[in-house]
Amino acid sequence: MIEDEELWERWRCEVDKGQMPVRVDKYLTEHMSGTSRNRIQNAADAGNILVNGKPVSSNHKVKPLDVIQILLDHEPHDFTIQPENIPIDVVYEDDDLLVVNKPAGLVVHPGHGNYEHTLLNALAFYFGEKIDINNPDIGLVHRIDKDTSGLLLIAKTPEAKTNLGQQFFDHTTERTYNALVWGTFSEDSGTIEGALGRDNRDRTIYRIWDLEENPNAKEAITHWRVLERFPYVTLVECKLETGRTHQIRVHMKSIGHPLFCDEKYGGTEILKGLPTQKYKQYIQNCFALCPRQVLHAKTLGFTHPRTGERMFFDSEWPKDMSALIEKWRTYQMGTLS
Repeated sequence: MIEDEELWERWRCEVDKGQMPVRVDKYLTEHMSGTSRNRIQNAADAGNILVNGKPVSSNHKVKPLDVIQILLDHEPHDFTIQPENIPIDVVYEDDDLLVVNKPAGLVVHPGHGNYEHTLLNALAFYFGEKIDINNPDIGLVHRIDKDTSGLLLIAKTPEAKTNLGQQFFDHTTERTYNALVWGTFSEDSGTIEGALGRDNRDRTIYRIWDLEENPNAKEAITHWRVLERFPYVTLVECKLETGRTHQIRVHMKSIGHPLFCDEKYGGTEILKGLPTQKYKQYIQNCFALCPRQVLHAKTLGFTHPRTGERMFFDSEWPKDMSALIEKWRTYQMGTLS
């Protein structure tokens, strides 16, 4: 399966009622203008053609009313990172590494649909001729989603990237996130375990899998604790033992607590609260105040790759998240606004 969602495009169709049985690669070639049969067959070989939600080979014969989904890797694109004068909030820097506080809305690295205006473009401008951000042996050590804010670690030397990457692989780094989630908790803390992999029906989202059903899913562990309780929503801290794509978003949804305003995982629905127009308007105002999943990478701890010193960083909430939390505090005191 294609693992980087920014490198593929999705196409879906339902087979006509009167369609005679035909090979899926032939059917798709005839119905997808400008797409070669060889490209379609490559998608099948990679497990990226689904019929009724299950991967099929290129010679699979489709029947009337079958639902076909295909994931195609994009045509090659020049991903050379060009410098762009985008402001960077530098929390710490030395000769080996850089810690930045990424704002929500900034894509971390170029990909399909985001070939420019990314954090790496900003870093190319920031470093100038001193460091080549196009060198794969330096740069990002880990990533966070576009609409998640918070701390990110960048390696400035190959030695630093190797060392820091190993720390992430060994789970010896410390990372905590703050999130506002729907619902209230009867307990003060807990742990969520569940292997994560892409959803077969919508490849832009992840879900928890049984490893026997999907051996390619990756084990993931999230520890959470309540920071502050409000009516209908809760502010929680999530500590990552592993770092999988969408891990907190999927894990919190799996226990009935989607992140507030998380469109991909159901958080833009009014999941808790009063059936009044005044309350509905209040929630819409909240969504407008912080129009993204309310998730912030607050702390980051690691061992310095050269000195061996243990380092720890903490970041403030961004303005949109701070304003939203204050709005809920006001609501808790009995004043809708």
